[in-house]
Amino acid sequence: MLVKLLEPLNISRKQVEKRSKAITDLGHEFVYYDEKTTDPDELVERSKDADIVMIANTPYPVEAIDQNEKLKLINVAFTGVDHVEISSAKNQDILISNAAGYADQAVAELAMGLVLDLYRGITYGNQAIRQVDFSGPLQGKEIKGKIVGIVGTGKIGLMTAKLFKAFGAHLIGNSPHEKSEAKELEMEYVELDDLMKRSDIISLHVPLQPSTRGMISAEKLALMKEDAILINTARGPIVDNDALAEALNQGKIVGAGIDVFDMEPPIPADYKLLHAKNTILTPHVAFLTDEAMERRAKIAFDNTVAFLEGDPTNIIKR
Repeated sequence: MLVKLLEPLNISRKQVEKRSKAITDLGHEFVYYDEKTTDPDELVERSKDADIVMIANTPYPVEAIDQNEKLKLINVAFTGVDHVEISSAKNQDILISNAAGYADQAVAELAMGLVLDLYRGITYGNQAIRQVDFSGPLQGKEIKGKIVGIVGTGKIGLMTAKLFKAFGAHLIGNSPHEKSEAKELEMEYVELDDLMKRSDIISLHVPLQPSTRGMISAEKLALMKEDAILINTARGPIVDNDALAEALNQGKIVGAGIDVFDMEPPIPADYKLLHAKNTILTPHVAFLTDEAMERRAKIAFDNTVAFLEGDPTNIIKR
C-alpha cells in the first residue's frame, strides 16, 4: 500500500524517518510532505493514489476523498475530525482514525493558564509595568473555593477538572454520560442551564458535532453570573462568538479565555472577539507542546501500522 503523510506533524524529519520505518519494513511505500498547505487542489494532488493518508488539523477537501478510489483510511493526527467530510468517507467505506488522548494534559494546562491570566492579570501586568505612566497593579481573584463548571467530561474535561480540584475549586459538570472518575473528584452533574447559572468559571470540552454547534448561545450566556468567566479550548463554533463578544463588551460577564474560533488563524480584523473587553486570546495552540507532538506522532504512526497489519485502531464510530 501507499501511505502519504500530507503535512508536517511538528516533529523532526529524523523522527518521521524513524517512525515510518515500521511502515516500510512491512513492505509498504511511505511518502512525506514536509511543507504544510491549505490549498484544496494541492491536497487533492498530494492524496492521489494513496491507500492511506495521514493529516493533522488542516481541512481535508471532499474532492480528495471523491477522486481517490484507492483510499481506505484517513488517519487524522488530531483529536477532532470535524475538518474531514465524514459522510463522504462513509459512503465510500473509508475508515477514519484519530489520535485522541495525545493532548489531554496540554489542553488542560492552557485552560488553567487562561484562567490564571484572567484572574491575576498576568498579561495586563506585563504590559502595565513597562509603561512610564504605570497605572498600578490589578487586584485579582483566587481559584480556591470557586465553582467551576466543566462542560464535557471526556478525557480532556476530566484532566482539566483534576487541575481545578488541585487548586481547591468545587466542581460541577455537564455531559451526556456521567463518569465515575468525575464523581471521585466530587463533581456534581447538573443540567447545562444550571451549570451556566452557578459557575464562576466555565470551561468547554465538548467535540464539535451537530448537537454541540452553537450550544453556548446568547440565551445560555445570559444565564451566567456577571463576574463569571468562560474558557473555550474545545472548538470555536460551539459558542455563538458574536453573542460572547457582545456579553463581554456590555459587562454581562467579566471575561473570557479563547483558544479556538469560527475559523483557523489568521483571524479577520473585523472578528468581534478581537475587540471584546477582558478577553485573552491564543491562536489555537492548546494542543501544541513538544510532549504532545511526540505523543501525537506515535499514535498516528501506530494507527497506520495497525491498519496495515489488519487490526485498525482508534477508528471513529459513525
